[in-house]
Amino acid sequence: MALRAVFDTNVIIAALKSKNPGSPTIELLRRWRNGEFTLLYADDLLLEYREKLIARQIEPPLRIMFLASLDAFGERIQLSLEQIEAVISDDPDDDVVLACAIVGQATHLVTYDPHLLNLGKTYQGIIILDGLHFLYAVRGDQRLDKS
Repeated sequence: MALRAVFDTNVIIAALKSKNPGSPTIELLRRWRNGEFTLLYADDLLLEYREKLIARQIEPPLRIMFLASLDAFGERIQLSLEQIEAVISDDPDDDVVLACAIVGQATHLVTYDPHLLNLGKTYQGIIILDGLHFLYAVRGDQRLDKS
């Protein structure tokens, strides 16, 4: 089964801020660009990526490279306001991430956000993992538990 993932903004920031070339999030971006899984995004999520990358002071060349890669290699999901359900009352921005995963028929939602992780191991059939555990899934490692 082909892996289809939505990355929460914190995963992208972790990759772009990392100084360790062997970090799981950097490896995930590399594997995505190599076509090992499909990265899904919606316009609202793209706006959040842009805003947070600027706010977190990600260097412009890294920011531009990521956004260009997303346009070239990502799969854009059409998401209407009606499809964004209020699920995460503590952080409504997370509702966009969740809606993108649902509408895009993602197999995985990748995040470090406790609001999303607290939904459990799955939500509407979508596996919710942090970056390291999604990397295990991409590699085909057997270490898929969240312990």
